[in-house]
Amino acid sequence: MQPSSETPVPAQEHWTHKGEVRLYLYEKAAVSEPHRGTILFVHGSSMGARPSFDLQVPGRPSSSAMDHFARLGFDTWCVDMEGYAHSDQKRPINCDIANGADDLAAATDYIRRMRGTDKVMLYGISSGALRAALFAQRHPERVARLALDAFVWTGDGSPTLEHRRKRLPEFVAVNRRPIDRDFVRSIFSRDHPGCAEEHVIEAFADAILAVESSVPTGTYVDMCTKLPICDPEKITVPTLIMRGQYDGIAGVDDLLEFFRRLPNPDKQFAVMAGISHASFQQKNYLAVYHILHGFFTLPEPVFRG
Repeated sequence: MQPSSETPVPAQEHWTHKGEVRLYLYEKAAVSEPHRGTILFVHGSSMGARPSFDLQVPGRPSSSAMDHFARLGFDTWCVDMEGYAHSDQKRPINCDIANGADDLAAATDYIRRMRGTDKVMLYGISSGALRAALFAQRHPERVARLALDAFVWTGDGSPTLEHRRKRLPEFVAVNRRPIDRDFVRSIFSRDHPGCAEEHVIEAFADAILAVESSVPTGTYVDMCTKLPICDPEKITVPTLIMRGQYDGIAGVDDLLEFFRRLPNPDKQFAVMAGISHASFQQKNYLAVYHILHGFFTLPEPVFRG
């Protein structure tokens, strides 16, 4: 029998190293059969992993993406990138996207050692999607399927990045930037207010601010000055592009051109109705889960021509 949305999912904390840097990982293992594989969730620029992927909100069924997918038969993991939440913040660097791809290499090394998992299903959101895409470009042998949510390629047609570039000198001057409750609220008001419920936004802010009051600037700087960071023609794994209807981080034409250049024919492009940014915290989050679950459980082609 399939577990209900209230079935508890045991959690386990882990630590690994990237050289001298200590990285925090969090695991929620599958609580149903058959086993569907392993998902590694990759967070964005402004918060660590657990608020993004294990947000518990009373009265909101399956609010935690990790719980939801564990109940569907997936082992689920997330990792705090260097400079975020529980992972080390000691190096005087801004923790850019390439550094985050290095963190994913260390995380997948650890998951393979601990669980014998050679390939993960990788989900990244916003700058986490850039980290995930760059990691998949570098290490396709470690990625079974790649889902890129709120992704940006060249930055063309992005009102969010256009606005962010106005503050670029401020971000370049320091390695960390402060965050507070008003900032978290702005994530949900900048594109299309009303896509998320107020009590979910406040719970999200509570979870983020309980752990950190500042985050690295590296991903912001990269997204304003270094795009494109990933080459779609070098991403050979099956790939899903997820774009919220109202998301301001990437223009549709920018994403469609990226999608067109992906060489693997096992690819999908999904527009998510009524979604802005931070899709797992939106009113339509169950539709997001459905799209992701469909891609992660797609049978391998028996004929390729």
